[in-house]
Amino acid sequence: MRTAARPAVVSLNGSRGAADGPAVPMSPQDLADSAVRAVAAGAAEVLVHPRTPCGRESISPRVVGPLLEVLRGAGVGVPLTVPASIGAEPDPAERRARVRAWTVLPDRAVVHFAEPGAAALALALLERGVAVDAVVPLAGPAGPEPLERLRSWLTRIPSAGADGVRVAAEITESRTDTPCTGPGRTTGAVARAGLPVGLCEPPPGGVLLFGRDGASWPALRLAARSGTAARTGVGDVLHLPDGRPARSNAELVAAARELLPREA
Repeated sequence: MRTAARPAVVSLNGSRGAADGPAVPMSPQDLADSAVRAVAAGAAEVLVHPRTPCGRESISPRVVGPLLEVLRGAGVGVPLTVPASIGAEPDPAERRARVRAWTVLPDRAVVHFAEPGAAALALALLERGVAVDAVVPLAGPAGPEPLERLRSWLTRIPSAGADGVRVAAEITESRTDTPCTGPGRTTGAVARAGLPVGLCEPPPGGVLLFGRDGASWPALRLAARSGTAARTGVGDVLHLPDGRPARSNAELVAAARELLPREA
């Protein structure tokens, strides 16, 4: 019997706008319709960037709550994630205040550990029962500091809280298959899978790999080899693996399912 492909997380819109093409859903209803189709194509989670009517990213409860209600009202039954990043609110203290004021909660929130105040923001989310996707770049100008900051923080919070934190590792270099090495760091199976060296010891909450634009499909192939969660969607990439423009989030999810390993 043919087994089902492991589903992907879909990023519905990211920082994209109308200028990026017709595949980008803009209105709340468009986002809901896109989410429904992406889930039907195999997405197991939905990441959506809430925006004000003028298009500005926002984590205001007056923006986040109604959008989540539209998605859930449309029948999107998988976990919903929203970002809580500097792009929506530059001030770290205000970000925490906005999160504490949410009246409708997402299932997860994205926290960038390269941004100031990330640890306090993540803790505020966990205290509200919202799981955290802790984003760390595995290369680039930030260097290894965000990942080390996250590791240090995870050792200081209760284990129950750490279980609610998933590392969302952004692949930012063309070479994505640097293996884990070193005695006592990992098993041979994981090393052969090619997980990046910074993830030799995955946290209890697991790992999600993703990339943007040209790094997106290499990151997804790496996730397929290593058995981690993966992310796709027009928020990350606008083209299919063969270079053709993607017509929708559902088309990207369907292409991702062809690459991801199949479940027994």
